[in-house]
Amino acid sequence: MKFGEMGLSPETLKSIQALGFETATPIQEKAIPVLLKGERDFVGLASTGTGKTAAFGLPLLERIDPKVSFPQGIILCPTRELCLQIASDLNNFSKHRSSLKVVAVYGGSPIVSQIRDLKRGAQIIVATPGRLLDLIERRAAKLEQISMVVLDEADEMLNMGFKEELDKILAKMPKERVTWLFSATMDKGVARIAQNYQTDPVEVSVGGRNESAANIEHLCFMVHEKDRYQALKRILDFLPEIYGLVFCRTRAETQQVAEKLMQDGYSAEALHGDLSQVQRDGVMRKFRQKTITILVATDVAARGIDVNDITHVIHYKLSDEIAAYTHRSGRTARAGKSGVSIALINMHERRRISDLERRNNIKISLEKIPDGKAICENQLVALLNKVIESPINEDEIKDYLPPAYEALCHLDKKEIIKRFVSVEFNHFLEYYRHAGDINVQPRSNDSRPRNQGQRSDNRRRDGGSEDGFKRFSINMGRANKINAGAIVRIICENCKIPSNQVGEISLGHDQSFFDVKKESATAVREGMNNVKLDGRKVSIRSATGQSEPQSGPRQRSGRQGRPGGARRH
Repeated sequence: MKFGEMGLSPETLKSIQALGFETATPIQEKAIPVLLKGERDFVGLASTGTGKTAAFGLPLLERIDPKVSFPQGIILCPTRELCLQIASDLNNFSKHRSSLKVVAVYGGSPIVSQIRDLKRGAQIIVATPGRLLDLIERRAAKLEQISMVVLDEADEMLNMGFKEELDKILAKMPKERVTWLFSATMDKGVARIAQNYQTDPVEVSVGGRNESAANIEHLCFMVHEKDRYQALKRILDFLPEIYGLVFCRTRAETQQVAEKLMQDGYSAEALHGDLSQVQRDGVMRKFRQKTITILVATDVAARGIDVNDITHVIHYKLSDEIAAYTHRSGRTARAGKSGVSIALINMHERRRISDLERRNNIKISLEKIPDGKAICENQLVALLNKVIESPINEDEIKDYLPPAYEALCHLDKKEIIKRFVSVEFNHFLEYYRHAGDINVQPRSNDSRPRNQGQRSDNRRRDGGSEDGFKRFSINMGRANKINAGAIVRIICENCKIPSNQVGEISLGHDQSFFDVKKESATAVREGMNNVKLDGRKVSIRSATGQSEPQSGPRQRSGRQGRPGGARRH
């Protein structure tokens, strides 16, 4: 369907036509006509990269009254990168409606300037949950006239531990509003939000619930853990024209992998939460301009990436969250293009591939890491294609050609080709001359040991002597407006450990308890030194012999927490 057939205003059509938009994507075609009426709550399920921003953004802009300056619509999203991207898209969509103002508010930026922007007047607020809640509590964000709320990437907001913030924000909004929920997956948490905060919503699903885009090819390679980085290098060498994303689980791992790639001569850089906003913008600018062709990123940092030409997504390590696979993979095959999603796994992670296939209704083919000969052949073909396709500027080089002709005149054509290939290609031949096979053959009865990768519900509470866990107490709880997800983020960010190292969390009024695996206990003790949250020193101590908090039920960190910023974003 053409955008001109949907009932959009001439001003909006003029803006999107200038952006090159003519034909709607499936989610846009199904969502926009319904949302333009603005009468019903809405649930839109579609893979990342299928045009969800325009699907909710265009109807939202159409239903805003630009004559009044108070907020009428709010868009909530998980990260500041995505927040900025959505705000930028809305500004582009409304370029010919100059009286309409969009303000983005998010963590990691001075709140004073955002308060100032809101006071100047805005019809639409794009926000991360934590920062919006801060602004509401400071009475800087007024919600009394909100008629439309959009929850974008709702599943990711829940994965990042923002459930309590979402509950508080939605509870403060007018009951007569409409709520539009967009997500790549429909897990239990997202379904619960729909049930609690929507009334008889229209549900539209493109590609089926929890499914990845149909034009993505899914592959996996099984190697020993010690060979994981070598496997990554072989894949990159086998794909000389790759323009891709490499996903890691932690910030520390992201930085380490990126530094190794750069040292080994690859055009790569890291994108993670330890970078300042200026650094992130610089990295993304180089990636969009293809100055760098490999971006190594964490899940959280990559949420705002909107690049249409990404050819490959490589899962250096699979995320703890099954839904993250869909979000990661959706960074490729955007705007109707095709792409490849590649997972590197060790022999103990084979079962996880089966889970991903079942959950996402996809087939992930187990392939072999290419050998040295195949890699060298691909590199040679790429080199020759580059030579063949290089433009010749006769006027610029004609003065330099005579000495070249003279130097090479005693060589025939075949000899020149041999020498040319040798000069440009010897390093690859030398590197892969004795490269062995690093593939792991799956066993016929390959299966994960029982409960591997699952947290136990029956650990002892005497300091963690069972199940390999150590118990700590932390001087914060519900009185500090802290939830289990926030505690996980504080630990993972400051101690540089993945979220699967954190076990159960028991919240108290002003003190809480948490488990970490014993191998991470030292990192937690050291990493939590001199940590402050909102100006208050955070301290932990061994919980051996201490009693449990009695003010509430235990919470499983896996339900609400993931690595990310300790503060609200």
